[in-house]
Amino acid sequence: QVQVVESGGGLVQAGGSLRLRCTVSQPWFNINTISWYRQVPGKERELVATITGAGTPDYADSVRGRFTLTRDNGQNTVYLQMIRLKPEDTAVYLCNAQDDYMGYWGQGTQVTVSS
Repeated sequence: QVQVVESGGGLVQAGGSLRLRCTVSQPWFNINTISWYRQVPGKERELVATITGAGTPDYADSVRGRFTLTRDNGQNTVYLQMIRLKPEDTAVYLCNAQDDYMGYWGQGTQVTVSS
């Protein structure tokens, strides 16, 4: 069973920064993609950023240029660096690890951006 653990959320003022962390219990060679999603009550879950086994990240238009996804292979960890945060970035951020068979979700970490 793959375990996914997120951390790094918190309360920040608009324009501030946060770095989220997602640690996966499986080595990277078993994982095809790592993705960050965000969820706001009453809205659909939104894909924020994805990084593949090749290490190439991709971003939603709403965060491109402000969010950066990087990977630490030795720690089985990805980081989502978020800068110039906006109130509309407020959400629970969830990490998903996808192997050949299924996707695994963490519990999420709350990000709140005050105006």
